[in-house]
Amino acid sequence: MAPMTAHVRPRHESDLDSCVRILADVHAVDGYPVHWPADPAGWLTPDGLLGAWVAEVGGEVAGHAVLSPGEEAGTCEVNRLYVSPAARGHRLGELLMDQATRTARESGLRPVLNVVTANTAAVALYERLGWTRTATQHAPWSQDPAVMVHLYRSPA
Repeated sequence: MAPMTAHVRPRHESDLDSCVRILADVHAVDGYPVHWPADPAGWLTPDGLLGAWVAEVGGEVAGHAVLSPGEEAGTCEVNRLYVSPAARGHRLGELLMDQATRTARESGLRPVLNVVTANTAAVALYERLGWTRTATQHAPWSQDPAVMVHLYRSPA
């Protein structure tokens, strides 16, 4: 049997239902996002969106990532990155990271991100891709003091 073809393309409005379904699967398996949003489709479309992509395997949406404005001048944030538990092992996270990073650089921005410290698979991916951990702190979006995030910046 031939391997399934994986690729990344811009996200369309019509993809949001599939993205929310996959996000629910990821939340059930991995606990991401830590706090389930009241409006998942809205959460997948943060203010100031600079780009949004889906990864497909065999013609089906299987992963998601967005690029949004960073807090510091000259930066943007890679976020809302996840891959369906059923589609892991196809390097979709890496493909999505590559697309987001390339788009950021083409826009003259330095990509950064934060990841919950307990998400060791994501931490391993970012470090394998050469991202540098710059800090570890309480997650500013969580009122739970136990939720900590690592901050990363992309390779130069």
